[in-house]
Amino acid sequence: MIDEKINQKYLEKIKLFQKFNKHYYNLNKPLVDDTEFDRLKLEIISLEKKHNFLKHKNSPSNIVGFKPSKIFKKVKHKTAMLSLGNAFSEEDLVNFEKKILNFLNNEQGLNIEYSAEPKIDGISASLLFKDGKFVTGLSRGDGKEGEDITENLKTIKDIPNEVKSKNFPKEIDIRGEVFIQNSDFKDLRNKFANPRNAASGSLRQKDPRETEKIPLKFIAYTFGYEKGLKVSTQEDYLKKLKEWGFKTNPLNKKIKTVKDLMKNYNEVEKKRDQINFDIDGIVYKINDFVLQKRLGNVANAPRWAIAHKFSANSGISKIKNIEIQIGRTGALTPVAKIKPVNIGGVVVSNATLHNEEEINRKDIRIGDTVLIERAGDVIPHVISVDLKLRDKKSQKFNFPKNCPSCGSKTIKDFNFTTKKEDAVRRCSSEGYECEKMAVEKIKHFVSKEAFNIDGLGKKIVENFWNLNLIKFPQDIFKLDYIKIESLDGWGKQSVANLKYSINQKKTISFEKFIYALGIRHIGLENAKIISKNLKSLKNFVSLSKKNNFDSLINIDGIGETQINSIINFFKNSINLDVLKNLEKVLIVKNTEDQKTDGVFNDKTFMFTGKLPNMSRSEAKSLIEQNSGSIVSNVTKKLDYLIVGEKPTNRKVETAKSLNVKILDKSSWLKMLK
Repeated sequence: MIDEKINQKYLEKIKLFQKFNKHYYNLNKPLVDDTEFDRLKLEIISLEKKHNFLKHKNSPSNIVGFKPSKIFKKVKHKTAMLSLGNAFSEEDLVNFEKKILNFLNNEQGLNIEYSAEPKIDGISASLLFKDGKFVTGLSRGDGKEGEDITENLKTIKDIPNEVKSKNFPKEIDIRGEVFIQNSDFKDLRNKFANPRNAASGSLRQKDPRETEKIPLKFIAYTFGYEKGLKVSTQEDYLKKLKEWGFKTNPLNKKIKTVKDLMKNYNEVEKKRDQINFDIDGIVYKINDFVLQKRLGNVANAPRWAIAHKFSANSGISKIKNIEIQIGRTGALTPVAKIKPVNIGGVVVSNATLHNEEEINRKDIRIGDTVLIERAGDVIPHVISVDLKLRDKKSQKFNFPKNCPSCGSKTIKDFNFTTKKEDAVRRCSSEGYECEKMAVEKIKHFVSKEAFNIDGLGKKIVENFWNLNLIKFPQDIFKLDYIKIESLDGWGKQSVANLKYSINQKKTISFEKFIYALGIRHIGLENAKIISKNLKSLKNFVSLSKKNNFDSLINIDGIGETQINSIINFFKNSINLDVLKNLEKVLIVKNTEDQKTDGVFNDKTFMFTGKLPNMSRSEAKSLIEQNSGSIVSNVTKKLDYLIVGEKPTNRKVETAKSLNVKILDKSSWLKMLK
């Protein structure tokens, strides 16, 4: 019974691996970042090591890449294109060398030398030359057979059509990486997620004329089949490649000890932001070809080589500037504009610095070389500064004491719980007087959890603001549609769709209306509590007219902080004007007493991931209509976690550990009958 469960778990992971593999290699649309992909492979291999009965033809221990696409003709590789084992630490390298020495029976006087070659994050290609002429070019495919992409490869200027050197082998299969330089990727950023996807998508097009338009590069690093190759080491082979007109990696080195391998690894990682192409690690190969031959291969990887991967969650970059962003509640958030760096398959050009205290604590400055971390759904942030690389003329960053947008004094609130000032500095303006706050307030007003107006996204709000079409929330309901129709990207149909969406939202629930106002400390849950107790917009407005804010004290779940925020909101004359104008154009529905006879009565729900063909707002509404409630954290009190596409793994794992029931969309909807 236990073996059956283990096998079932194993097969589920294999199925997921196949899915990830297909999207990564064949569709050029990775579903997860490199960290997640590598973790899944390690989990499968670890299960196989623990349980001998686990075997599958599609295991990562048996396959390389993915089966070739049907678009291209399949051609068998004369020598299989193997994958490499991975190392993530110095301990892994020590074990790698131990295995080599054990296999070679610890021969006395054995001198192990490595060729250390930075691993380019591109697409592997195999080039077959006969009598000096380039005759066939293949993709990796599944390692045994690849796609015939000869004509596409011929468009790459780094690949010679003919090699006339006298010492060039009679026949040789030269292998290397096709990639796009970071400087060239800037023009393709809108079409592809990262340079690797751009290289793969461009190289595997049907029409070579389209491939020719893309600035693809090629760096050679190994060979497969050969007839007449006269070299004895990897170092000599790389020198020959340069003689024959091929480009090789300028950072290649010959290194002897594991200690020196680690030293080189750290040095190269620090240089990553200065290199004009993405690298995701360093490949170590036994330099001596005789030793390589003796060591041979295991399963789908050579014994004599390993890839030492850089952390897929972090990367080294340089801060070009520090900008201050202002949120709808006035919070000033510093953002580092960094030299773009590929972290886990995602090109990162911004990193949050959190707040003023964080900048001072880490002494972060413009021009600093920094370690950036990106993990899961966490926003990229600066971990540390490399002080050795700091310019002597660099100056301490001074956080603005006045709002960069409106010039108002910036303040830090005193937290009565901690007896300290808050870490966040804020603009002292109460709302629409500050332009940046006003724009963010309007974005919040139309967001999914608030009015949820289709076709009025963040960028469109910014554009309409700059064109003076929207300055306050009430302006949304009296837009100049004739003027919008004349704008680039707009036409009669798109304007008609926008008008329809806006008109549909002129009727809204009281709780969503309160939330949409963007009052500080009044989130969706607090808005629900207020709406259930006050029942109507009329009663909400009368709080100010009758100076009846004390009535909020008796509401369970609403504290002093929330009450003070509401008082400050009503003190502002512009906020009062916004309220008055919205009352004229909207129908705000009174809150009815919640039903308790629904199928979800007394049940709590939480969502993670995107639900297919259903917005999060609609899903939450369905739960509430059926007497259920929504919570924002995974705790023992949670009854059901509903999982959609690309969920937050941390939430799923926490739910499992607490024995919370996990449902997909279809299972959840079945509960509604």
